[in-house]
Amino acid sequence: MPVTYTKVEKITDAAAVKQAYKPTHPGLFEVVYAEGDYNSKLIACKAYAKGEVICSVEGITPGPKRYTSVQTGKDSHIELNSDLVFMNHSCNPTVSLDTDTMTVVAVVDLEEGDNLTFFYPSSEWEMDQPFPCWCGAEQCVKSIQGAKFLSQETMNRYFRTKHIQDLLAERDAVSA
Repeated sequence: MPVTYTKVEKITDAAAVKQAYKPTHPGLFEVVYAEGDYNSKLIACKAYAKGEVICSVEGITPGPKRYTSVQTGKDSHIELNSDLVFMNHSCNPTVSLDTDTMTVVAVVDLEEGDNLTFFYPSSEWEMDQPFPCWCGAEQCVKSIQGAKFLSQETMNRYFRTKHIQDLLAERDAVSA
């Protein structure tokens, strides 16, 4: 796995990028590159059963809060340094990114070619770069800003890392 991994925000020649692409987790998942801003995605290379560990999260580096980082504690973030950085958000996620165990786990049965997505507020308290959600899920939260901005009722529908559970409990205790 490379020590640093750069996510290209805008792809102007998807065919050339794909030709040069070397998967970080061959046989498990791969990036599907698409032209434009933030249009690429991560897909499964094989079927996974609900609850199955898809991979361990390895080769990470600590870093500042950024749009590509993942929050791992109340005040800590990591860079994934792998194809996992292309895992998009969904309000109907297919995987959990468990930063407590450093694993990616299927939360639904997955078939080869299915998108690997996770609910960003499950690990992010306050997003570095909030964005409108267009996932189309029945219970879409519409605006992805982080767990700080969602009700406990909404967050209870999703897997949550320990630091997010703790931050939600602290927030709700103060407002009670």
